[in-house]
Amino acid sequence: MLYHRFSHISHAGQGVSGGVVERLGSEVLYSIIGEIYDCVLNPEGWTGVMTRVTEAVDAAYTTVALASTADNQGRFAAQSAWDPVQMRALQEDYDFDEIPGLKAAVMGDIDTPVATLSHMSEAELQQTPFFQNWARPQGLREACITKFVHTPDRIGLMGCTTRANRGIITVEEQRFLALLSPHLRRASLIGDLLDQTRITANFYRQALDHLAVPIVLAGADGAILHANGAADRMFSGQGPILSRKGLLQPQNPVVAPALAEALASAAGADASLGSRGIGLPVSAPGQPPAVAYVLPLTEGTARAAFRPACAAVFVSTTTSSSPLPEAVLTTLFDLTPAEARVLLRIGSGLPASRSASSLGISENTLKTHLNRIFAKTGTRRQADLVKLISDIGMPFVTDQAAARR
Repeated sequence: MLYHRFSHISHAGQGVSGGVVERLGSEVLYSIIGEIYDCVLNPEGWTGVMTRVTEAVDAAYTTVALASTADNQGRFAAQSAWDPVQMRALQEDYDFDEIPGLKAAVMGDIDTPVATLSHMSEAELQQTPFFQNWARPQGLREACITKFVHTPDRIGLMGCTTRANRGIITVEEQRFLALLSPHLRRASLIGDLLDQTRITANFYRQALDHLAVPIVLAGADGAILHANGAADRMFSGQGPILSRKGLLQPQNPVVAPALAEALASAAGADASLGSRGIGLPVSAPGQPPAVAYVLPLTEGTARAAFRPACAAVFVSTTTSSSPLPEAVLTTLFDLTPAEARVLLRIGSGLPASRSASSLGISENTLKTHLNRIFAKTGTRRQADLVKLISDIGMPFVTDQAAARR
């Protein structure tokens, strides 16, 4: 049964009061809460947390467990120091209904501690086989169990068991333990998300490695964080994108600023590149055409799996994959589509009057667009825009402009 895995887990409390903080110490409480969240990244720390809780409430030992209700598999389980032989006997020899207080805690409300002696008298407890054969021989008295997670697929319990030579578990101690319960729940949820992220990351990497297209996961500074097999072969073959000191570097140096800007935009905000990303021509003069697509790893999808990667760079050498020049300019300079079209005409050397005519707009409208383009690109005249288009390295832009003319 599932509950064998939670045998004699205990915990306590409901509500928050200044009294419990004053009695047991706010510094102790906050320190333990901090250590609970530390355990998300370092699960080995749970034993230390259980020891801290045991000391705080003057218990004999404390245990915590989170397990699936479907297959009884535990996501984690830990306890402070206690006789391992006795703990194994507890799990193997006693059923759910035989452990005093366990059923009440499991069936009760979440974050609500259940102390054994609040549900039965001490005389009744001492008559149970569990107490006579297991608890009393070890000098134990009662338990206090709290349920911190209960969903259709899992249940989490934490608790403390006291020695026979101390008084019953107090309301104040129960409240102290109750304050820990929500943090245990949040830590378990965060842990689940991290586990899922690790699984997802591994799945993505395996999928990427089976693709024939070179794919590189990069950081905002161009650092190569993962490259699939095709990308490694591309690096070895010297192009069209290289790996230099662990950084992405286009073989054509004039494209480097555009690629760096695209990666920085991917890290800054999804809206900067758009969910579809941007394509940049990266082939050097005399080489077959190649395009690097910079696709943002959006929050809630792959970015969580590949932190600190912010973008996936896909490299295509098919001529049909050339990106629309308007999309390149819109992304790099935060232009509107209309402004990008004007920049393409003016940047190709076409006079203002002919540019306006080809776009179906008035020269006054074109001048308005130009003023905004100058401001956004940091330029002042048409010659600067012509050089800008040339520096970005889009040979197909000139061809398209010539065709329009």
